[in-house]
Amino acid sequence: MAIEVPAIQILIVDDDPAICEYMQTLLEKDGFQVRTVSDPTLVEDEVRQGSFHVIILDLMMPKLDGIEVLKRIRSIDSDVAVVIFTAHPNLDTAVASMKLDAVDYIKKPFNVDEFRDVLSRVMKKKGLARTPEEQLHKIIGDTIRGLRKEQELTLKQMSRRTGLSISLLSQIERAESSPSISSLYKIAVALDSKINSLFGNN
Repeated sequence: MAIEVPAIQILIVDDDPAICEYMQTLLEKDGFQVRTVSDPTLVEDEVRQGSFHVIILDLMMPKLDGIEVLKRIRSIDSDVAVVIFTAHPNLDTAVASMKLDAVDYIKKPFNVDEFRDVLSRVMKKKGLARTPEEQLHKIIGDTIRGLRKEQELTLKQMSRRTGLSISLLSQIERAESSPSISSLYKIAVALDSKINSLFGNN
């Protein structure tokens, strides 16, 4: 069974075209699909038309600052992951961006490895998979959660039925932990399901 991994779509918003180009090259090399915008007034249209998973947003821009752009993004899409990007970090803008549910705050100039770590953390938090293995964990987690809710079972009840800890069950459902065959077998029995049904509809 081949597992399809959806392409991660990233929008970069920075008034410096050189930074946009550099980041686009970097991210496309890592396998992301990237669009860039240098004019912050165009961001709303991009967000309406695109299906972006992550937006990397510069804070200091002419015409519109990043916080105002973030407010406009949130009026259209409350779920997209927004990472704030700034050469001038300060507490006020950090607090304002977190209130608008920005998922991270990166200082320019940035270290490429640190930036990749932030992106990886953001995608985990949002349940976005990069590899077939991650996608499989997500399918298993979503399926288990769906079956458990259908049967109106709490994690505590599942823990009692399976002998697995509540935190492990929660991690499996959130695709944060790789379940062993033994754990999957116990979960399948607790849900009165076949083990292969936990792998989704494929």
